[in-house]
Amino acid sequence: MDLIDKLKNKAISKKAVSASEALELFIEGSSKALRVMAASSEIREHFKGKEIILCGITNAKSGKCSEDCKFCAQSSYYPTDVLSYPLKTLAEMITEANDAARSGAEFFGIVTSGKRIKAKKEWNEIFKAVKGMNKIGVKPCASLGLIDVEKAKELKAAGLFRYHHNLETSRSFFKNICTTHDYEEDVETIRNAKKAGLSVCAGALFGMGESITHRIELAATLQELNVDSVPLNILNPIKGTPLSRMLPLSPLEILMTIAVFRFMLPDKDIKLSGGKEKNLRQLLPLGIIAGANSLMTGNYLTTTGRDSKLDQEMIADLGLIPTREANYCTCEEKAGNHYG
Repeated sequence: MDLIDKLKNKAISKKAVSASEALELFIEGSSKALRVMAASSEIREHFKGKEIILCGITNAKSGKCSEDCKFCAQSSYYPTDVLSYPLKTLAEMITEANDAARSGAEFFGIVTSGKRIKAKKEWNEIFKAVKGMNKIGVKPCASLGLIDVEKAKELKAAGLFRYHHNLETSRSFFKNICTTHDYEEDVETIRNAKKAGLSVCAGALFGMGESITHRIELAATLQELNVDSVPLNILNPIKGTPLSRMLPLSPLEILMTIAVFRFMLPDKDIKLSGGKEKNLRQLLPLGIIAGANSLMTGNYLTTTGRDSKLDQEMIADLGLIPTREANYCTCEEKAGNHYG
């Protein structure tokens, strides 16, 4: 039995693939990328079946962020042309959530710029939006910056299903990306959300100059934190940011990284997110073969995505099925008005 089969069987048996094993897989498996992807696809299907989760988001509050994350168009440190605006109205957020649901999204996230939400008025609107999303049959998620346990419990009480807070990169590389807050603050937010009983989504941004060892270090941290969903973003360089001239990763390196994450996090949701179309190009469907069981669909925060119909077509062409179609049940369906 060679390394690929050995680690595939280990992952399927839910025995954690270690960081050293994952690095060996990446190095030795890169010359056999299709075999590695086939194995990671087996792992995905073992734990996730043939269903693919679609998620949508809204950039609910944009720009003027106090943090200096070098990739971010919304940071106040950098001269980008991103729009800045206050928190969207309740009606706007619900309308966007409903549109996403009609386009096949099972989950919908409220995302705000800034280190944390402070204003009571904003919190009240967010709580109302969460309740409203539950009523239209979409699972509400939120990415609101740093939170404590008390605020996480309030979100849970309002009906929030999942809290999202990306770590972006490894602890050892983080200082190269952000200096205005500490990595441990992000880790603590994830722990606070878990303590409150929320499902947790935390993932990565690849292509910022980090090495494969940094990516594997991040995967090991996510193993330890036992998060539920792992979004994988690939840098889409934004003019005006310090990373605006970063050279793109090759599609095969991205696919091998996705596969390594599936080996290390075999039973978690792994979501292809921002930058997937630009960086994977014609190999985008292989992102699912490489182990992803979820897609961010529609537009992102400050960049455009692609038509959700194309994502659904791709899923169908792969012989798979969106979870919203498989598990469809909303208030409108109960009333006899089915939409997909």
